[in-house]
Amino acid sequence: MAKRDYYEVLGLKRNASDADLKGAFRKLAKDCHPDHNPEDKSAEQRFKEINEAYETLKDPQKRAAYDQFGHAAFEGGRGPGGPGGFGPDFASSMSDIFDDLFGEFMGGRRGSPRGRSTRERGADLRYNMEISLADAYTGKNAEIVVPTSVACETCSGTGSKPGTKPMTCPTCAGHGKVRASQGFFTIERTCPACQGRGEVIQDPCGDCSGSGRITKERKLAVNIPAGVEDGTRIRLAGEGESGLRGGPAGDLYIFLSIHPHEFFQRDGADIFCKVPIAMITAALGGQIDVPTVDGSITRVKVPEGTETGKQFRLRGKGMPVLRSKVTGDMYIQVEVETPKNLTKRQRELLEEFENESHKETSPHSAGFFTRVKEFFEGKG
Repeated sequence: MAKRDYYEVLGLKRNASDADLKGAFRKLAKDCHPDHNPEDKSAEQRFKEINEAYETLKDPQKRAAYDQFGHAAFEGGRGPGGPGGFGPDFASSMSDIFDDLFGEFMGGRRGSPRGRSTRERGADLRYNMEISLADAYTGKNAEIVVPTSVACETCSGTGSKPGTKPMTCPTCAGHGKVRASQGFFTIERTCPACQGRGEVIQDPCGDCSGSGRITKERKLAVNIPAGVEDGTRIRLAGEGESGLRGGPAGDLYIFLSIHPHEFFQRDGADIFCKVPIAMITAALGGQIDVPTVDGSITRVKVPEGTETGKQFRLRGKGMPVLRSKVTGDMYIQVEVETPKNLTKRQRELLEEFENESHKETSPHSAGFFTRVKEFFEGKG
């Protein structure tokens, strides 16, 4: 039976690039592999045919010869790879392909050679910290106590009893991986004896039981910059959990939350404050003293006829922007307070005021009720 054209086998045109060749081979090798098609007796033959075509066309010299003479260029053998199409380059090419296709299960991530590092990085830690709005405004230096794992001083973090040292794992010979052949494949997995470290401890340290670290409380100084917001995260590199058997420490992440303030509400760099004012001050105008986030008092002028909801902007009286020279603003929103618990004389004065009032005195209410009256008269 005549051989099929190699380009036809791979489903490519003759001007296909090297990348096209490799991509087509990867896909076909995966789809036609005998282990993926156990009930298809022809799968093995197709797999050999695909490999033979790829072995020829991936080599520039062999491809040039094939393009010029076709299969006749390789007469005298059963293809470029020798009998059955499995040549000396088959193992290396298949290793590359199956590393990509099947990852670590197929050995795509090889174990490190003997003498591999057994040092493992420590875990990252989280610390929740609450601060006041004033602290967020000025910044502060704080001290925190963190329970964490630190390197064992007795064994210097090695996990072995002083005077001894870990030995090479006899199960994996220090590679951290063990392999088992299963038909066409070689399966690689983490060594169960050393958990992938490549070393085992015969005489563990009595203080840390071989882990190389112990639990201990540490005091740390934390610099909180001015302008931090609720949810800000501060990273302290190397202040997390100590690494296993002398490995590098993880990091400590401090998550800040800002305690609600009694008077101020924050929106980014701006501060908002609701201030109640007397009806007389709102009507006649005057001045009020309001607190600011920096702890000082600022005098605000209230114009005549001020209504509830009126806002006054104090430039530069808000929060500083983190790591910037920019400062937000403060907004004072007034609420006009209705008089209560009136004396007899106060009531008389208000009644006199009402008698002297006219539409211009309360234009909004007068206008509203006029429109209501016109509305119902129109419907009638």
